Amino acid sequence: MKKTNNENKFETKAVHSGHVPEDGSNSVTTPIYTSSTYKVKYPGDESGYVYSRWSNPTRLALEKSLAELENGSYAYAFSSGLAALDTVIRLFKPGDHVVAVDDLYGGTKRQFNFITKSTGIEFSYFDGQNIHEFEKSIKKNTKGLWLESPTNPLLYTYEIADFANIAHKHNILVGVDNTFATPFIQHPLDCGADIVLHSASKYLSGHCDLIAGALVVKDEKLAEKIRFIQYGIGAILGPFESWLVLRGIKTLALRMERHSFNAIKIAEYLKSEKKVDKVYFPGIDGEQLPNNMKLPGGIVTFSIKADFEAVKKFVMSTEVFVLAESLGGVESLINHPASMTHASIPKEDREKRGINDGLVRLSVGIEHIDDLIDDLKQAFSII
Repeated sequence: MKKTNNENKFETKAVHSGHVPEDGSNSVTTPIYTSSTYKVKYPGDESGYVYSRWSNPTRLALEKSLAELENGSYAYAFSSGLAALDTVIRLFKPGDHVVAVDDLYGGTKRQFNFITKSTGIEFSYFDGQNIHEFEKSIKKNTKGLWLESPTNPLLYTYEIADFANIAHKHNILVGVDNTFATPFIQHPLDCGADIVLHSASKYLSGHCDLIAGALVVKDEKLAEKIRFIQYGIGAILGPFESWLVLRGIKTLALRMERHSFNAIKIAEYLKSEKKVDKVYFPGIDGEQLPNNMKLPGGIVTFSIKADFEAVKKFVMSTEVFVLAESLGGVESLINHPASMTHASIPKEDREKRGINDGLVRLSVGIEHIDDLIDDLKQAFSII
């Protein structure tokens, strides 16, 4: 009996999911449809494509792929991960309370703490390492829970199902940023999450050549709300960027295996480096990965026993690792969170959570592991 695409293994779905051969050309790859508007049969006809802010064949192909890979039913591709997050925030109303783990991407906290100040939505944070802290943070008006797993930049991981079970007892909507893990490593929707978010600029595209975001859900009513908001504010992904993400997804499984392999080796090396104070990495020191994760991913974070000037010299001295924002590309990147990705968080808040001047985050690429470790060794040698 022939399998449906959803019955295939992840690697097969990643290559074949989402293809929309709309034009009868029998093209093996999805074409890039640049049209902004489409011919309709009669006034008011909405039976097909009408206007690309509502739907576009290339973007739809990507959305179908994302839904399949995340084991969801509906997916929406956005102009950025933060645009996708903004749509999630718009699901709530003034007076609602949203609680989140305290270790979060700086841009997420910027949206929660500053951009949404005038909306009347209340945000608070809890220590995600202690699930009882989540229970204690729930109030009568708590309507949302936001998780990252692994978190950015300290790479804390969670049993998503445990949080979702508690949240749903209180009718709390659960959102999970799955950017670091990707659907190759974990499926938050299968663990009870209601919404999965991706900064598709990262591992999904995999080549540091676009900005994109995505939301994936199972529930039809929730999907309708998201679609209405996206259409209303116009935070859509363009056809060329949609095509690039689709192309990147085809090699996602291969890349994530190599990212994880290299990251494991680098974490092991850093544990032996005398100038390193602490290494943050899922599963390090024999710690068990959450049940929802099958690999640790490609990010390694560590703190250096040195002052800021020495740390600054270190991150500027690598040759294979490129000093840059972002992560998830085939090339290895090095980042100083306190002055880069998390600079928008007040210093007191950063340092309270361990994001100090000595902290360094690596996005480990797919280069040869010997070259990556040698590069770090030579950078350590000069500080």
